[in-house]
Amino acid sequence: MFDIILSGCNGRLGRAVTECAALRDDCRIVAGIDINTDIAMGFPIYKSFADFDGKADVIIDFSNPNVLSSLLEYAVNSGTPAVIATTGLSESQIKQIRQASSRVAIFFSANMSLGVSLLSELAQTTARVLGSSFDIEIVEAHHNSKIDAPSGTALLLADAISSCLPQKPRYEYNRQSKREKRSKNEIGIHSIRGGTIVGEHEVIFAGNDEVIKLSHSASSKKIFAAGAINAAAYIIRKAPELYSMKDLVKGV
Repeated sequence: MFDIILSGCNGRLGRAVTECAALRDDCRIVAGIDINTDIAMGFPIYKSFADFDGKADVIIDFSNPNVLSSLLEYAVNSGTPAVIATTGLSESQIKQIRQASSRVAIFFSANMSLGVSLLSELAQTTARVLGSSFDIEIVEAHHNSKIDAPSGTALLLADAISSCLPQKPRYEYNRQSKREKRSKNEIGIHSIRGGTIVGEHEVIFAGNDEVIKLSHSASSKKIFAAGAINAAAYIIRKAPELYSMKDLVKGV
């Protein structure tokens, strides 16, 4: 049995983690961190990590980028491994995560779905085979309340593909302002926001007279919650390092 501190416990994904944890017999949530402390969740909720002086085996974070600094400070000072699944982080914040991972184990991924991890692997394999002979586009769709665009997963896929190409591509987010031919050295990334779409991602490889499409569709947030708990179970007692879904997939 391992104990979890759930950061962002009253958000959509935080509530999904709570529901998933309640169905398991190997873990429990002992404390939550959330700006909203008025909603009862069956465990104590604190406004910030600075207000919490307890201990747990691992942190799961589905909160807001503004929480990152205090989370990392608590994780490092207390030696508590952390699973960070919050999206919309800046480059400087990702650098903070890397620096903290030299002192405490951190699992960081923009998407906790095993299926998305496999999609990323397939996209990399396709990019290696096709090289720069095909145009690459990524289309992502999410619910109308999602704040960041493009999604962290779309950027995760773009970065994975980019690492396999002979020349690092430029990411194109908005062709509306341009009147010019598409360049070969780019990856187009497009965002759709509407309704209650949980998460859809499609990678398109468009060549001469043929198109290859790789896609993943999430029908419930439970897959991300379950993935985060599995990542938490994986990272406990790991040496300080930065871990990702690739590491978890290897252990499956």
